[in-house]
Amino acid sequence: MTMSNSDETQIWNLENANWEYVKTNALAKYRALWHDDFLGWPPMCSAPVRKDDHITDWITANTANGIKLQSYSIEPTGIQVTGDIAIVHYRIKMVWTGSGPAESNTKFLRITHTWIRTGETWQILAGMGAPVNAEGK
Repeated sequence: MTMSNSDETQIWNLENANWEYVKTNALAKYRALWHDDFLGWPPMCSAPVRKDDHITDWITANTANGIKLQSYSIEPTGIQVTGDIAIVHYRIKMVWTGSGPAESNTKFLRITHTWIRTGETWQILAGMGAPVNAEGK
């Protein structure tokens, strides 16, 4: 199977959906994006985690403390689709807010996700996130 622009578009749309689900606290939809065999290293974890390691705990911990994703913007930096596997790299700017303006917090991360085609859609099979460097790259 060859790469198609529709695959790239679908994957970028799913990356955006991923963050929309975080923003709207749609935990079931968020969880559905992650493959059952997922292994990844989120920036807020000290070791790699699997899907069944409470993949949404970081979201519920934030919301329990009154912290919510207010906005985000994704800067795509690369995508490679080969058959049923796709790898994406991007930077994301996230603005988190609490109950007052003094609690606003902007975070920048670099994200890598490996997607696998499952039927007619794609799911995240692996990933890693890290802070951007001093130059914001």
